Amino acid sequence: MQALCHCNDCRKITGSTFSTNIFAPTADLSLVSGAPKTMSKRTDKGNTITSYFCGECGTTLWRESDGIEAGVLDEMSDRRPPDQELYSDRRAAWLPAIEGAEQKKSTD
Repeated sequence: MQALCHCNDCRKITGSTFSTNIFAPTADLSLVSGAPKTMSKRTDKGNTITSYFCGECGTTLWRESDGIEAGVLDEMSDRRPPDQELYSDRRAAWLPAIEGAEQKKSTD
């Protein structure tokens, strides 16, 4: 599944109005090289989330219980639009909804 997320945490971590995520089981992931650094914080909902990022350049790779940041993949799934928009009620007012994407007010 591919989703845009408009929550405050995704806005801050990407420095943009949303993040583009691909959801996959972490057991299916493998790093090509290196070991990621981590940072944990409380989310808007009060949960703890751990971000994994490159220790060399700082690029966010994935977050525990969330998806992979689509832009870090060598072969990004850009041939189809996202399946969902998360926290759609927080979408920037000037940004239209993605046609055909399920609009959700949370990750539930």
